[in-house]
Parts: sequence; C-alpha cells; structure tokens
Amino acid sequence: MAEKTANEQTVTREEAADLVQELARELRNEGAAEVRVGNKMLTLSPTPEVEYGIEVQERSPMLGGPREEITVTLEWEVEEEPSP
Repeated sequence: MAEKTANEQTVTREEAADLVQELARELRNEGAAEVRVGNKMLTLSPTPEVEYGIEVQERSPMLGGPREEITVTLEWEVEEEPSP
C-alpha cells in the first residue's frame, strides 16, 4: 500500500531555508526523523545511507514568464523490525 502526504505553500526565501534546515537537522539525528508536511507530523525511519537526487528545471512557457524549479529526492528502503 502506498501513502502520499503532500503540501505546497508560498513562503519567503528565508522561511523556505528554515524548512530545509529543519529537515536537515532531522536527517542528521540517529533513529527516527520527525518531518512536518503542512499541518501534519510524520515519523520516518531513514537508514544510515540514503539515495539522493537533485533535479533543476528551467522553463520558458508560451504563456506567462520563465520559471525555475528544483526537486530534491531522498529515498531509502525501510528496514523491517524483527518479529517478537
């Protein structure tokens, strides 16, 4: 079963940097990572090594002005806890 929780909002550059730093702090900690997605708090279980990807897209649409987008992806396989 796949679950997806997403949130998009308009924030200042400083607020965006704070959100990214909050995520970085959680990744640096050992064990579970508490990640805020909108008004919801999720507990994730990152492994010591994660897959990291970054993509930058620059667009010049026919309508509207030029846009830039950056997507950072972190992925890991969740380790199952041993059964009692």
